[in-house]
Amino acid sequence: MKRIGLNCDLGESFGNWRLGADEELLGRITTASLACGFHGGDPVTMRRSVAAAVEHGVAVGSHPGLPDLLGFGRRVMEVSPEDLHAYVVYQSGALEAFLRPHGRGLDHVKPHGALYPMLNRREDLAVAAVDAMFEVMERPALFWPAGSEDRALLRVARDRGVRVMREFYPDSRYGADGETVVERHREPMSPDDAEAALRRFLGTQKVETIDGGTIPLAAESICVHGDGPTATAIVERVCAVLDELGVARQAATESEDAIP
Repeated sequence: MKRIGLNCDLGESFGNWRLGADEELLGRITTASLACGFHGGDPVTMRRSVAAAVEHGVAVGSHPGLPDLLGFGRRVMEVSPEDLHAYVVYQSGALEAFLRPHGRGLDHVKPHGALYPMLNRREDLAVAAVDAMFEVMERPALFWPAGSEDRALLRVARDRGVRVMREFYPDSRYGADGETVVERHREPMSPDDAEAALRRFLGTQKVETIDGGTIPLAAESICVHGDGPTATAIVERVCAVLDELGVARQAATESEDAIP
């Protein structure tokens, strides 16, 4: 592996409530997925986050979530395809409007929190999400958790010609089915444990699962969740390991390895 993306989910503060160390992280990553107002990210936070990302030369994608500020978008909700389509267009379109004055467009769309398992399992919601992506992007691109390959959204995206950038999460736990464990509150993770997971992925293209097994995993980007209490330390450790191994950091959407 000669190069890989490094991205964070950022811009998740809301009003006077502050979350994450965005400024410290933006100087180290290639790509940011910014909250768009439903699970975090008020309009002023969105505008400031976009400006900061552009200043650092970081690619910006939308991170649309469910309308669940109280649960930070990590609770499954019963929504219709019509609802889901509107949620993605509304949030991604708002973020694209903040990018426009900078001469930039959306780099990608990355569903947040509980949206992932919902889109994994329901093809009607997956179709609605992909339809929405085509309305807000000239060339739709999707960030997707590597390991969860046979899933509805991934199948629909590939069938429609959407570029897919698979992510590896050194700061998350993986189930035996390849899906990451969605936690209501992200607990502190040791940078040592994150580094061990990263080195295993880079060296063997495998990750350890919560039942003690391993699963194969290929990815174009490494994602560290910006709301994690140790996110800055983990990103610093990731950068150090990549530098040690001679792996360059490059936005995943600039890579020829993205699929299809």
